[in-house]
Amino acid sequence: MKRRNFLYLTGMGVGASMLSRIPVFGSPIDAQVALERIDPVLKKRMADVALNAARSKGATYTDVRIGRYLNQFVITREDKVQNVVNTQSYGMGIRVVANGCWGFAALDKLDNDSIAKAAGIAVAIAKENARIQSEPVILAPQKGYGEVSWKAPIERNAFEVPIKEKTDLLLAVNAAAMKNGANYISSNMFLVNEQKYFASSDGSYIDQDIHRIWPTFTITKIDPKTGKFANRNALSAPRGMGYEYLIPRETDKIKGAPTTLYRDRYDMLEDATVGAVQVGQKMAAKSVEAGKYDLILDPSHLWLTIHESVGHPTELDRVLGYEANYAGTSFLTLDKWKSGKFNFGSKNVNIVADKLQPGSLGAVGYDDEGVKCGQWDLIKDGILVNYQTIRDQAHILGLNASQGCCYADNWSDVQFQRMPNVSLQPGKAPLVPADMIKNVEKGIYIIGDSSFSIDQQRYNFQFSGQLYYEIKDGKIVGMLNDVAYQANTQEFWNSCAAVADKSDYRLGGSFFDGKGQPGQVSAVSHGSSTAHFKGVNVINTARKI
Repeated sequence: MKRRNFLYLTGMGVGASMLSRIPVFGSPIDAQVALERIDPVLKKRMADVALNAARSKGATYTDVRIGRYLNQFVITREDKVQNVVNTQSYGMGIRVVANGCWGFAALDKLDNDSIAKAAGIAVAIAKENARIQSEPVILAPQKGYGEVSWKAPIERNAFEVPIKEKTDLLLAVNAAAMKNGANYISSNMFLVNEQKYFASSDGSYIDQDIHRIWPTFTITKIDPKTGKFANRNALSAPRGMGYEYLIPRETDKIKGAPTTLYRDRYDMLEDATVGAVQVGQKMAAKSVEAGKYDLILDPSHLWLTIHESVGHPTELDRVLGYEANYAGTSFLTLDKWKSGKFNFGSKNVNIVADKLQPGSLGAVGYDDEGVKCGQWDLIKDGILVNYQTIRDQAHILGLNASQGCCYADNWSDVQFQRMPNVSLQPGKAPLVPADMIKNVEKGIYIIGDSSFSIDQQRYNFQFSGQLYYEIKDGKIVGMLNDVAYQANTQEFWNSCAAVADKSDYRLGGSFFDGKGQPGQVSAVSHGSSTAHFKGVNVINTARKI
């Protein structure tokens, strides 16, 4: 059986380098094919073939994932539609425990004989692996849910929206940016629909329909005299929503900041119009003077810092050293958690893991082990209190149930521990960003995400953003450029002096978060309100040594 082919999108613009090698899973299809559905009755029948065959070969546990993964990517640049990609990947993954060890096999030829054969191969692999495994797999107990379903609560299925409507929007966005001073713009729309069916020997038959959307752009302006350039990326967030995310709504616009920000609806045309002006302002902005500053970090920026310095280091497989791909293991070792008093951050830092927030990328009813999803604390009043686990990890922490963090990005890949939504909780006292700024003598207000780096223990890091505004004596006095801040995770989160209240809470996130080897991608959101960090080291990224 052939593994899935990887197709890579190119030509997405200099400013979109982070998107230039996105894997597109599956085979090309007509856009109308994406609207067809597969009967859950058929999926249950196929799953039962695999479950029965695995049991007959000696499996003590089996789960079956039947997945139909649909992708649509619409790619434009200036006045041209560069590409429209529609793909589908459909098949089955069978995971078993036999002789105390895992085995896995996958197939895309879904007749009864092929399914039974693949189940037998998974059991044979498990038995061979068991010969060299030192300890047996210990699974947290999991009740079966019978036949259940979960659907993302979308208002408009983005796959049902005509391609022309999408390209018209993107080309209008491009035209608005060019009219307002951009030299170049690339705009893109990424859509995903995961139709996932899970069945297990525990007695679960779970049918789920998951939707994600990410509209984005990169505007570039060049100084013809010096050849210097600047970019401004979209201030959108990837979301677990339908096309309704792209229907502007005034109540979802935040107007008090130096630029309009967005909650649960995004005005792409407005953002591109303003962004084209701002990219010129960035080029003319004063270069920052290195030193210590208070930072006011908008959720459109802070999500990435949360992702890298909290989300990844609280993954239990990194903590245990089982996972070291994509920037290493974790400094949050078990001894710190066991102490019950490891000071991760200030008392203002309360960070929660969940797979429930409506409209978030991580929201599902059940994970890829059939565990019903929930919410739990990772950091409580600044203290490390928990990690992220799956069924074969729960016993390590003394838990009697998984936290529902298992995911595979395709039917042909084995599921493993992946990050849930990880979010900084809003402050309880009434506080808005404007009031925060009034209390800052020397600071920088950062909006949007950009480049970053972090070490192999997820400890020392550096982050930059899209827009930087200088704060002096409680007022914003102008735009800055060439800003990045440096810290280690513990000192940074201990410098958190305040978090705005829930009226400012918004989601950011990663549409293509990489982990594992062979690599897999997942999508995860990170929520927060605007937060104030004191005395953080800021460097000038344009300085030459």
